[in-house]
Amino acid sequence: MESAHRIVSSEAEELILVDEKDDETGYMSKAECHDGAGKRHRAFSVFLFNDAGELLLQQRSQQKRLWPGFWSNTCCSHPRKGESMPIATQRRLYDELHVESTLEFVYKFTYQAEFGEAGSENELCHVYLGGVSGDVIPNEHEIDSIQYLSARSLIEKFDSQPQAFTPWFKMEWQTLVDEHRDTLSKYCGI
Repeated sequence: MESAHRIVSSEAEELILVDEKDDETGYMSKAECHDGAGKRHRAFSVFLFNDAGELLLQQRSQQKRLWPGFWSNTCCSHPRKGESMPIATQRRLYDELHVESTLEFVYKFTYQAEFGEAGSENELCHVYLGGVSGDVIPNEHEIDSIQYLSARSLIEKFDSQPQAFTPWFKMEWQTLVDEHRDTLSKYCGI
């Protein structure tokens, strides 16, 4: 499974800068997009649920520049320059977890979150839901660990250990529960 553990991202890859309407305004390296307060760039977050309605979470690699070791949703990343969102999401699911999934777009939002002196996220993020079955093989360069949690267990962990999770994950989950419950319930019965 060496191919499942290859290096799949670089600080030099060019990301897509966007305005508040998600229109492209240019391109910049991933490193520059995350420096200081960050430059707004296009991103995505994927939430995959198994047949039991449990969410697949990942613990970000300790090698990550931003939020190393934090727990997050199934997959979060960026489309690269010239890459469509459908291509980017499938590429990244395969690169990080060695899985494929049919995804349902739910909503998009902007946020900015700082991680001390290491830098910031400043993203216009597209949020997707989907299913996962079969073997999941986490790429050791991207992910330290995975786990499945029920919606109830996830909410309990958010309450008891909020510092263990990435800020975008908590924001996205709350919006899914508050504003997109009908869509979310198709995957986890919440």
